[in-house]
Amino acid sequence: MEKEHVKCLIVGGGPAGYTAAIYAARAGLSPVLYEGVQPGGQLTTTTDIENFPGFENGIDGTRLMDTMRAQAVRLGADVRMGAITSADLSSRPFSVTADEKTPIEAETLIIATGAAAKYLGLPSEQAFRGMGVSACATCDGFFYRGKDVAVVGGGDTACEEATYLASICRKVYMIVRRDVLRASTAMQERVMNTPNIEILWNCNTQEVLGDQSGVTGARLLRKDGETFDIAVDGFFLAIGHHPNSEIFSAWVNVDSEGYIITDGKTSRTSVEGVFAAGDVQDPLYRQAVTAAASGCRAALDAEKFLISHKNA
Repeated sequence: MEKEHVKCLIVGGGPAGYTAAIYAARAGLSPVLYEGVQPGGQLTTTTDIENFPGFENGIDGTRLMDTMRAQAVRLGADVRMGAITSADLSSRPFSVTADEKTPIEAETLIIATGAAAKYLGLPSEQAFRGMGVSACATCDGFFYRGKDVAVVGGGDTACEEATYLASICRKVYMIVRRDVLRASTAMQERVMNTPNIEILWNCNTQEVLGDQSGVTGARLLRKDGETFDIAVDGFFLAIGHHPNSEIFSAWVNVDSEGYIITDGKTSRTSVEGVFAAGDVQDPLYRQAVTAAASGCRAALDAEKFLISHKNA
């Protein structure tokens, strides 16, 4: 099969990928975007988004992504369902394969494959995703103002999310499977000095409890075998994220967690002509607005790269 040649290939259909497509299309790069296995990214698993600029009354996550996608298409981006399943970035133009059968060569590549939150794997947890179960306190904590919530985890992220939630919620339970926190000393002290945080040591979650209105509690199992329930309206996972970088990590530099390393404030990776945007290269902020901003940078970087290599 003859390879399709594209100027700018974008991999990933979340806020970073769609924004990159919008900017690349306006720059005349005729971008082709493959949305991946979860078109719209993690935002499609949330309900109302209150903190994305421009929407006074908030907006549904799926609707926001559909709107971004439609804007990219209107401006000329070729947005396709499907996933990039293999890549060879050893030379330009880069060779990739879509859906294990369609060969493509790309002059530039923007990786915007995102990161997936780690979950416990409980059926009840999946049943209440978007109905009280969340992996982002900054995104969804607002909806539990004045209520009782639980945070699963004992690392820096869990402590940070617990202290944030404690500032707006009535009570925060931290569910920690060991008898110590893994977090830094400073974060531990912050948690210990927050009066409305209660740490439930040596506990694992057996089941998320709820009804048709959403989460109502959690059933926990202590290390000594005791089972007990807590009443909460929100159940937050803070046990880490996994960047979706596996296909490209043999070619571009990644950190110990698998996040793609970019050069300073740019989106440039260790491979010339390959750029990364969004959560796949951002272990710190992980917000839709920062992902969109990095998608903008990636498209601008790709445009500059193509201009500078036009006669090369």
